[in-house]
Amino acid sequence: MQFMQILTSLVLAAFTGYIAAWYMGAIEGNFALLLFLATVVTGAYWLAERLVFLPRRRRAAQAIEDAAAQRRVELDRMGIQKVDVDVQESKDRILMQPWWLDWTAGLFPVIAAVFLLRSFLFEPFKIPSGSMVPTLLVGDLILVNKFTYGVRLPVIHTKVTEGTPPARGDVMVFRYPPQPSLDYIKRVVGVPGDEVAYLNKRLTVNGKPVETAAAPDFFDEDSMRYFKQFEEQLGGQPHRLLNNPDMPAFVQGASNFTYRQNCRYSVEGVVCKVPEGHYFMMGDNRDNSLDSRYWGFVPEANIVGKAFFIWMNFGNPKRIGSFH
Repeated sequence: MQFMQILTSLVLAAFTGYIAAWYMGAIEGNFALLLFLATVVTGAYWLAERLVFLPRRRRAAQAIEDAAAQRRVELDRMGIQKVDVDVQESKDRILMQPWWLDWTAGLFPVIAAVFLLRSFLFEPFKIPSGSMVPTLLVGDLILVNKFTYGVRLPVIHTKVTEGTPPARGDVMVFRYPPQPSLDYIKRVVGVPGDEVAYLNKRLTVNGKPVETAAAPDFFDEDSMRYFKQFEEQLGGQPHRLLNNPDMPAFVQGASNFTYRQNCRYSVEGVVCKVPEGHYFMMGDNRDNSLDSRYWGFVPEANIVGKAFFIWMNFGNPKRIGSFH
């Protein structure tokens, strides 16, 4: 048992060290990988507990009970009725899980449930920036549907079910193409085969201007300012967006991304032909969003899921609910 205590201490120290290094910024962490390894390790301990350690403790407890029964028989022969030894207390002490199983096998059901829920059903995210204002605000805690676009295996991201392809207007979470360890959230503007044009601050898809109507100004509580707000009809549901007429239309600082030849940049903006298996994404805060205009298309393999519900905003609980 001493070996198992030492081994478990090393395993827990490794997990703690990884989390600490991630938190300190010394390494680039991968929560999906961390959760997968935690599930595997605690699952191995859980199996070992059920198949080896618990039966061993039960046999030891039964041996104590058998020895106590035999001793009572011998004492009865000697005419001694009172027995001072508390057999039940000794059995309970032996049957109790040691600390190294409490912190591994004991946590397995919870960790496994979180792993399965997060990997295949719903994953929570926190909105870190204002690129999706007014639809999503900084601090919104959202849920992302992991199966609508097809179930993917965790860590390796291999798609195992087809699901429904992303549609124009969907709010989608994806792995940022220039740095796949980061998750981004934007709105799907162009699907494979579309020609997307954003010229003079107006969006056109396949030669048809997207219907846009003026809406009441949006008040940003953080900056204490009003911004021009519009309602855009993209896909099946209307959504709100911000568009500052004083900001220039041209795209400054676009990178040399894959399929860059599919895009034409000018002082009026950009026109892009979306390649097969890719998507063109834009933020609803059109003048404050680092999106496909700057770093290119999102490959189908980078899709994480469809964002659909705000489950909490601690600064504004009224924001709880679904969104489009």
